[in-house]
Amino acid sequence: MKLQPDRIEGVNAVSGLIPGAVSINGIVHRQSIVVPWQGEVVPWRVERFEDLTAEHFSAIAALSPELVIFGSGDRIRFPSPALLRPLIDQRIGIETMDTAAACRTYNVLVSEGRRAVVGLLLGG
Repeated sequence: MKLQPDRIEGVNAVSGLIPGAVSINGIVHRQSIVVPWQGEVVPWRVERFEDLTAEHFSAIAALSPELVIFGSGDRIRFPSPALLRPLIDQRIGIETMDTAAACRTYNVLVSEGRRAVVGLLLGG
């Protein structure tokens, strides 16, 4: 599914999504990633929702975003508050949704100039 018809100048945007892969600025990624509003797309070393740890969210918090969108895979699954503690402690808002919805929401936020980060779980 194509998500972003045109490149949003100066920010990272999700340009497409298919099962098991996402395209950021036209570059296909087949592993879980963290996409900041600007800068480099970062590999997120987690394959399954069950493998998430607080350290995964700590890496996102280190980017100092205004808010975080978490794409939990094909279906919505909510991480425990203990996993989200690094974001909560820094008062960074987080929204959880399935990966497709997370991609769409992230694009809207960055197109509005928000300092958003999306963590996309692409594995099982």
